[in-house]
Amino acid sequence: MDKLPISVCIIAGPEAKRIPRALQSVQDWCAEIIVVLNEEVSDGTDEVASRFNAKIFREPWKGHIAQKNSAAAKASQPWILGLDSDEAVSAELRKEIHAVFARGDIANFAAFSFPRCTLCCGRWIRHGDWYPDRGVRLWKSGQASWGGVDPHDKLEVNGRVKPLSGELEHHSMESLDAIVLKAIRYSDTFVQETRRQKRRISRLDVFGRPAWRFVRSYLIRLGFMDGRQGYYVAFITAIYTFLRYAKAYEAQQNDSAPL
Repeated sequence: MDKLPISVCIIAGPEAKRIPRALQSVQDWCAEIIVVLNEEVSDGTDEVASRFNAKIFREPWKGHIAQKNSAAAKASQPWILGLDSDEAVSAELRKEIHAVFARGDIANFAAFSFPRCTLCCGRWIRHGDWYPDRGVRLWKSGQASWGGVDPHDKLEVNGRVKPLSGELEHHSMESLDAIVLKAIRYSDTFVQETRRQKRRISRLDVFGRPAWRFVRSYLIRLGFMDGRQGYYVAFITAIYTFLRYAKAYEAQQNDSAPL
């Protein structure tokens, strides 16, 4: 199968154990792989990426959005696929992307979106707040850039977006420890962003938002259909929301306290 004119762009920290799955899922059919590593990474991620013929760059950490835009700027192919080191392109999505190029659909659209399915404690989550988690990840060079609020980046596209049905596989939440640690890390970034934006956080945010996120994920979006893992997702989502807003609220109170 001929390689498609796609540059795969990945940003990564110390991901020597997880990045092989991502690289293997694109190696045989994408023309270029670019990996931008945090400059302090020393676990051998660069050596792993080199085995997949990736072009490796080291840069200081600038935040998710700036780092992803930096990776995309290095692409030499007319199309870019944004991939995280804990993700993999499923066989179904790969076939669908090939079909899109074969049919000539790329002439009519600036980008393509697809759902992402997360593995949580041994089960693929297909309900609740974690699914379908659709995002735009494949775009024509020069037609999009990463925006949003760190750490929750979002691709901003100038043009038409066509939805695809094939899934990205997300292997980030394989254990409860991984979920909790990621929630803590992301909540710290949220506090920094609210300070930078001078956003005001209220007590209603602290107490109301976590309860709503649990109800929405577990009941309204049918998270209970994913068994105990569906409950984990709803509860962790609520805890993560609480951590974000409680820590931001406390930081806000400390910033306004008299010296």
